[in-house]
Amino acid sequence: MKKEIRLIGIDDSPFDKFKDKNVIIVGVFYRGGNYPDGVLTSKVKIDGDNSTEKVIEMINKSKFKPQLQCILLDGIAFGGFNIIDIEKVNKKTSLPVIVIIRRMPDIENIKRVLIRLKKKSKIRLLDKAGKVYKIDNVYIQKSGISLEDAKKIIKISATHSYLPEPIRIAHLIGQGLVMGESKGKA
Repeated sequence: MKKEIRLIGIDDSPFDKFKDKNVIIVGVFYRGGNYPDGVLTSKVKIDGDNSTEKVIEMINKSKFKPQLQCILLDGIAFGGFNIIDIEKVNKKTSLPVIVIIRRMPDIENIKRVLIRLKKKSKIRLLDKAGKVYKIDNVYIQKSGISLEDAKKIIKISATHSYLPEPIRIAHLIGQGLVMGESKGKA
């Protein structure tokens, strides 16, 4: 695998779940973990159902798509519980998807919350995302890629922290867009 593999990291920006209806999502194109090549933005509904379609649209309409080798998502959901169907993203973009998770998720607790919020239909997407794997200091879920290749991509792209650079920079840009300044922690 080339050290300058073309990746995109996508994260949502901060939002107020009581005031905001939508949240900005930021995608950052990277060559490996060293060189940013471009930035994309879109919006998804907070606790909505459109994150899968918005991610697919962002990728498929981008001039960078022909060079892309993998999509990295910061978590399985954007804007609260707007859960991403990673299999559908993989299928509709023809690109592998790796979900980066900072801490081992309590999937059963998330399911209980979804039931309490009357969003039981979203549980299917959590189950569909598959097994959670630990790789170094992060956890992942994946679609369309082997565990071995996912490990290689994380090793290549996590150059300045335990997070892949495309995810880390998307996080910082999202904070800067919404809050006027990033906190410097991603």
